[in-house]
Amino acid sequence: MDKKEGFKSSLKVYKGIPQPPSINPDVLTKSGHKRRKKYSADEFVSGILAGNRTILSQAITLVESSLPEHYETAQVIIEKCLPFSSKSIRIGITGVPGAGKSTFIETFGLYITGEGRKLAVLTVDPSSQLSKGSILGDKTRMEQLSIHPGAFIRPSPATGALGGVARKTRETIILCEAAGFNTVLVETVGVGQSETEVHSMVDFFLLLMLAGGGDELQGIKRGIMEMADMIAITKADGANKLFAENTRVSFENALRFFPKKTSGWVPQVHTCSALANTGIKELWEIIIEYSAFTRNSGYFETFRKEQAVIRMHNTIIEYLNNSFYNHKEVRSLVPEIENQLYEGTITSYKAAIKLLDKYFKRHTE
Repeated sequence: MDKKEGFKSSLKVYKGIPQPPSINPDVLTKSGHKRRKKYSADEFVSGILAGNRTILSQAITLVESSLPEHYETAQVIIEKCLPFSSKSIRIGITGVPGAGKSTFIETFGLYITGEGRKLAVLTVDPSSQLSKGSILGDKTRMEQLSIHPGAFIRPSPATGALGGVARKTRETIILCEAAGFNTVLVETVGVGQSETEVHSMVDFFLLLMLAGGGDELQGIKRGIMEMADMIAITKADGANKLFAENTRVSFENALRFFPKKTSGWVPQVHTCSALANTGIKELWEIIIEYSAFTRNSGYFETFRKEQAVIRMHNTIIEYLNNSFYNHKEVRSLVPEIENQLYEGTITSYKAAIKLLDKYFKRHTE
């Protein structure tokens, strides 16, 4: 007889209580990803004005989006936030490679927040021209500032923008100011590109230079120095302190040959060390002095109005660019025209005219 026949075990397995899923299924999409709440333009604006950083971040993402369906909503948000902006000091920061921009911004930012001000740091991450991807690692380089309750750091990819300035940095400034940030730092990728873009959106332009790196004056474009309201020689500590002082003197002598600035402000050169935390307080006091000087002379408001005009022209260019490349007939014709260019059967000028004709004919019919 089989041993198993008639055998009864004293062990019994109970199914137990069913465990709930780790993620609420009501907030999952079909693909299994968490669904982000969709806000209306008014809800975005209300959240921004209330200082909600999550909504602010989502609004900036919307503004930076290249999708046509996001453009109109983003413009409504910007227009409604505009009356609550312009109450900050905007500071552009650029510098030569190795000048320690991120280290400087963290130390400088911690000092500013220590003064009771709310700081927004808009950093621009270099994007790959091939993959269009970017590292966006500024928050990892500014560990203390990124967790400070008085600071907001927003890294953005620089794809398709001049001077390493993100395509929507101007609009991002408006949103941050509406959210209550009264100090805005805009960091660029570095010297060597068109820093005019930065200068046209900030009140104060700070240039960081590195001492002891060779012929400093030959390594930077004259135009960038002419835009600078102050030059800071970084890493002025230890054995490098003497080099920094000599470099300061060299730049002061060079600035004497530059034409007088429209603002009437005389650019200054100072040394500082982010690691030793020296010279940082003095730099901030100079910026405050500059703000008071230009506000009293009326230049501050005049320059802001000039920037609004620049913003209008840039918006027109961007709108036309988006409208052109999202045009259905143009988009379908582009691959054919590109193939003709590769084969050498058409000139670049003729190719452009063909696409423009296709675009304008649709709008003039």
